[in-house]
Amino acid sequence: MLKIYIQRCLGLFLLLFMGSSILPAQTGALNYLEKEFVRFEALSGGKIGVGIYHIESQQELYFNENEAFPMASSFKVAIAVQLLRRVEAKQLRLDSMITLRPTDLHPGSGTLSNLFDDPGVMLSVRNLLELMLLISDNSATDICLRLAGGSEAVNNMLSVNGIEGQHLDRSTLKLIADYVGVAVTNENAMTFSEFNKLAEKLTPEQQKRAAEAFSKDRKDTSTPKAMTQLLLKIWKGNVLNPENTKLLLDIMYRCQTGETRIKGFLAPGIRVAHKTGTIGGTTNDVGIIELPDKAGNVIVSVFVKDSTKEIPEREKAIAHVARAVYDYFLYKH
Repeated sequence: MLKIYIQRCLGLFLLLFMGSSILPAQTGALNYLEKEFVRFEALSGGKIGVGIYHIESQQELYFNENEAFPMASSFKVAIAVQLLRRVEAKQLRLDSMITLRPTDLHPGSGTLSNLFDDPGVMLSVRNLLELMLLISDNSATDICLRLAGGSEAVNNMLSVNGIEGQHLDRSTLKLIADYVGVAVTNENAMTFSEFNKLAEKLTPEQQKRAAEAFSKDRKDTSTPKAMTQLLLKIWKGNVLNPENTKLLLDIMYRCQTGETRIKGFLAPGIRVAHKTGTIGGTTNDVGIIELPDKAGNVIVSVFVKDSTKEIPEREKAIAHVARAVYDYFLYKH
């Protein structure tokens, strides 16, 4: 038994230390990670999707790579890219001041709906961008989506850049309304209080049916591969100029949500540029881990959908995925 164990360890050692230019599809060097992902999927209580890309060595691995997963708030990465592309095209300025209207305050995560319910409040485009990414503010997101040109403009940006398998179809207001079961006829005219009044009238059975229909909906979904490709293009500066690439990554490094997801089992001080997403049975975190000891940077896109477990358990599964990937590339290097 000991001899077999030593042989297996030596075999794994040789696979891990093969040349970095050889992709895992050729060597099978990442196969053991796939087996771990099966175990982590069971821990998540749902279906898990993973995309990995080590930027310096170009090694990549996908688990359920072409499965569509609800993005939830992780779709805010694509909105940010399209918004900054409009800035680059001089169609918008980061220091432009935007007046918040009563219909701009939407339900869900963030602080704008709670703090700025009086008319006349103004925020810059840069403020709104940071609120969208740092604390996942939904009101700021829908303003940013409008300023970016809407979902059609975001989808066109993805298509032009060759990113297939990701699309944005709704504002966060409409997305949450569909999940809860609130009928929104004119989202540009609905106030936060009006939304709440409609939501309060829903029966538990109506909410349950809406949630079940939402989980089967393919709107606002991404494959793990598509999200990983988007993050790679951001990192490489393929979608934005150097100044805005740096700005976007800087904001994502300062993301304040999801501390127990990708970052959950990493050592304190490890930098991660990321964006989370959560709704119903969905819990996500997508980002780029900066490895220590000059081991490079690795993109990790993790999606969990249709989970029957509580959010902390899903977050642990995401943290396990990130730690396994972190260890592989750190010690391989």
